[in-house]
Amino acid sequence: MLKDKILLITGGTGSFGNAVLQRFLHTDEFQEIRIFSRDEKKQDDMRHKLQHPKLKFYIGDVRDQRSVEAAMAGVDYVFHAAALKQVPSCEFFPIQAVRTNVLGTENVLDAAIAHGVKKVVVLSTDKACYPINAMGISKAMMEKVAIAKGRALGSKAVTTICCTRYGNVMASRGSVIPLFAEQLKAGKNLTVTDPNMTRFMMTLEDAVDLVIYAWKHGNNGDLFVQKAPAATLDTLAKALISLYKSKTTVGVIGTRHGEKLYETLVTREEMAKSEDMGKYFRIPCDSRDLNYDKFFIEGEEEVSAVEDYHSHNTERLDVEGMKALLMKLEMIREDLNW
Repeated sequence: MLKDKILLITGGTGSFGNAVLQRFLHTDEFQEIRIFSRDEKKQDDMRHKLQHPKLKFYIGDVRDQRSVEAAMAGVDYVFHAAALKQVPSCEFFPIQAVRTNVLGTENVLDAAIAHGVKKVVVLSTDKACYPINAMGISKAMMEKVAIAKGRALGSKAVTTICCTRYGNVMASRGSVIPLFAEQLKAGKNLTVTDPNMTRFMMTLEDAVDLVIYAWKHGNNGDLFVQKAPAATLDTLAKALISLYKSKTTVGVIGTRHGEKLYETLVTREEMAKSEDMGKYFRIPCDSRDLNYDKFFIEGEEEVSAVEDYHSHNTERLDVEGMKALLMKLEMIREDLNW
């Protein structure tokens, strides 16, 4: 089915894009995989490293509609991963988060619809749930834009738009695990913001699995979430200290700009209408029209009977469980010479 199809990955030089290429590049799936990003250095590095005829590179920015249109021509499927993701930088430059994460997403979706793309999967984050920082707020708005467009297109449209939302991707660019690993190798103390802070723990392979599941099963306006374990930063730090056989100590530096104590993956309003798919939750879009009687007169009683799905009430990893999950990471295995 996919031998003659074209896949476009926006932000394709990032951690997620590289993981998708590992999954598909050496299979007979997809005739062509397009990498769309604004970073020519990362594209050049990827081109020289992989040297694969299936791979095509497009320089551009999701903020620039013309560059998006040029990359979208002839595309069958889109994984939209381009985003500003760093919480502190988005706090200081919130309008930049809006331009990339919200308006950039609208550009991608409009181009996909105009070019008759079959399916778009938009990648979101747990920080979009009850957001308290600029990055999360921009991602929440990104979800709203994608779900609204999917709802408007309907079930019989040429293009299907759905979303995935996942938690902390372990060892992704700019995340805490590579920082802790570098500190351990340098013999420095680990800088923990709050030992009791919990985060969902997912590997990049988990993230790719979730996107592929949404790609295969999603309807217009759907949101997919993977059930995931969580750990405290204290547990993560102790697991890494044990694996690296370090005698370093943990120093508490305090919460950074815009950080939460725990992350929510599914709100209670979403949980009330979610479908349990086994490994995943599927949350269909609200199909009600803009009839205000339905919002102000008719409520949803079942919402009061459920609670959020967050990193404080999901499966909690202990140190040994965290160590087992960390050993799935290539960077950890390389550091430990496994």
